Amino acid sequence: MAVFARPRQAFVIAGVLGLAVSATACSSGDSGESNAGTGDCSAYEKYEGHDGKTVTIYSSIREIEADRLDESWAEFSECTGIEIDHQGSSEFEAQLPVQVDGGNAPDLAFIPQPGLVQRFAAAGKLKAASADTKAMAEQNYSPDWLKYGTVDGTFYGAPLGSNVKSFVWYSPKTFQEKGWTVPETWDDLIKLSDTIADSGTKPWCVGVESGEGTGWPATDWIEDLMLRTQTPEVYDQWTTHGIPFNSPQVTEAVDKAGQILKNEKYVNGGFGGVRSITTTAFQEAGLPILENKCALHRQASFYANNWPEGTKVAEDGDVFAFYLPAVDPAKGKPVLGGGEFTVAFNDRPEIQAVQTYLASGEYANSRAKIGDWVSANNKLDLANVPNPVDKLSVELLQDSNTVFRFDGSDLMPAAVGTGTFWKGMIEWLNGKDTASVLSGIESSWPN
Repeated sequence: MAVFARPRQAFVIAGVLGLAVSATACSSGDSGESNAGTGDCSAYEKYEGHDGKTVTIYSSIREIEADRLDESWAEFSECTGIEIDHQGSSEFEAQLPVQVDGGNAPDLAFIPQPGLVQRFAAAGKLKAASADTKAMAEQNYSPDWLKYGTVDGTFYGAPLGSNVKSFVWYSPKTFQEKGWTVPETWDDLIKLSDTIADSGTKPWCVGVESGEGTGWPATDWIEDLMLRTQTPEVYDQWTTHGIPFNSPQVTEAVDKAGQILKNEKYVNGGFGGVRSITTTAFQEAGLPILENKCALHRQASFYANNWPEGTKVAEDGDVFAFYLPAVDPAKGKPVLGGGEFTVAFNDRPEIQAVQTYLASGEYANSRAKIGDWVSANNKLDLANVPNPVDKLSVELLQDSNTVFRFDGSDLMPAAVGTGTFWKGMIEWLNGKDTASVLSGIESSWPN
């Protein structure tokens, strides 16, 4: 689901669109080094010629993250003379279509739902990215990412901010004291869970309560297990209804997730049994790790923001995260995540200039230095990523063995992705059998 629709992505940032300058010029200036804060405008020469112009951007990003956005492009604006007017709204998803349909569309929008990008493109509301924006994006992002900004062969938007969901949080200190080691395969993870359970501690703590969005953390489990039990191609078929929701492939993934989530021996440390999962707030679900009431909590990179003030989040700290291991590491490293895509509703030259800049390595490094931000941009220098978990996320995104797939429920029709899928997982955790739950979701898929 979208940043605006899901509390789980409340910490994610954004992206933008286009430019009328040669691809060669873009390439020559797109390094991992950032001139931000140096007062040197040479890196922005290819974006000049639009002094006094204004580009409007609309997104779901507010408060401190919006301030960080303004800071991230401040030097670009000063050097090029292009004013960027960003507006963030908690009603982004509802208001963006209203603005577009009312003839008052922003120049650019940061859209965290590939499905919403497809919807606007199909309606003829979006402008195709310029050749230069496309060239910049192709230099800096993998095909796995670019496809989510492409509709019917036309490229509309480069990714910008990202998040990684395939993480398990743990306490390095406790692991060292107990002699536990970070697992490298799914079988290792189950053996570790058994070892922890045999020691008298519930190994896992889980929470999927999130107000109107209750259930979304459980769908992330299923998406991660789909990527680990099936091929990426089958995952893609699942998200587009190329295979039924109650197919054997999906059943296998759900049952494998149930190996942990529906195991009274494993959950729910600090809260109760399996059924307590549906009433445990996702924000609080990992906190029992700090009290040694559980040892493992699967949640995205942005969960770093949920630890109490003063908690050291690092490989040698109070808490850290490890990659949720693959079933068969020899088949690659599946990574589930999300992010935003920069799309344009207008295509004036200054809009294209901003779009291309925000797809560049220059911008990625400028924003990363401010902190609390992740991008799949391959020009992002790890030295510019201060947060250890963010650094771990970028390493995964830049790993050549990584097979990235976008959050599946964000790709599905809303009636399913934010509707029956969420609700079905609640029913499943509360005791309903897998076959009945998946058949119910399958019957809800729009014709």
